[in-house]
Amino acid sequence: MKTKILLFIFVVGLIALSIYKGSEISRVTTDLSNSVVSLYLNFAQSVKDSVGKHFSQASQIEKLKQQNAELERSATLLATFANELNTVLKDKNATEYDPRVKLVRALSYANMGDYSKFYVGGFSDFNESKIYGLIYQGNSAGVLVQKEGKPLALLQNDPKSIFAVFIGDKQIPGMAHGTKNGVVIKFIPQWLSVNIGDEVFTSGLDGIFFSGVPVGKVTEVIEESSYYSAVVEPYMKAMTPNFLYVVTKDK
Repeated sequence: MKTKILLFIFVVGLIALSIYKGSEISRVTTDLSNSVVSLYLNFAQSVKDSVGKHFSQASQIEKLKQQNAELERSATLLATFANELNTVLKDKNATEYDPRVKLVRALSYANMGDYSKFYVGGFSDFNESKIYGLIYQGNSAGVLVQKEGKPLALLQNDPKSIFAVFIGDKQIPGMAHGTKNGVVIKFIPQWLSVNIGDEVFTSGLDGIFFSGVPVGKVTEVIEESSYYSAVVEPYMKAMTPNFLYVVTKDK
């Protein structure tokens, strides 16, 4: 009888141990499985991200190649045009037409919270006594002046950004002034007709820009006491461009 009781206790102990070990094994197996799945998912996501980044870069490279090809085409046509123009000018004993620009980079804001003023770098031959025109993506962007001996960019929505322009096909002259909302052209004689939708270009008469750089379109004409003012929606939309071109020679 005693032997049967001991055998019964031994069997119950085995069963209990089996259940405990089974749960431990199950827990370890589950943890291991979760770790493996987690590693797999992380690896899969990493591969997915790498592939996505690769294709994104490939797409961007292709886009840049197309833009570069178009820029090369434009540069070739402009060089040809400039050569033909200079030939005509030489025949008439006129001055050679040779406008030049220089690429500069935005560095830091002059005042925190004022995004229309920032210092630029990459302009080693900066002349502190001169005002330069700024161009971004083929459109006027503002002017470059000096502050404490450093080149300071004033975007064309800054009140101190002022340059000469022509309005429309009749080339009505005016002075473009920066405003918080864009550009306003002031001192337009009242006997000249300015219309909404007229395109505005730099005139080059101020020695800041060369002529023909697009500025924007007239959206409103305001009658003042003795002249007209025209509100212009600028083509240049960027708040703070990373790179701009400085007009180093206007003609």
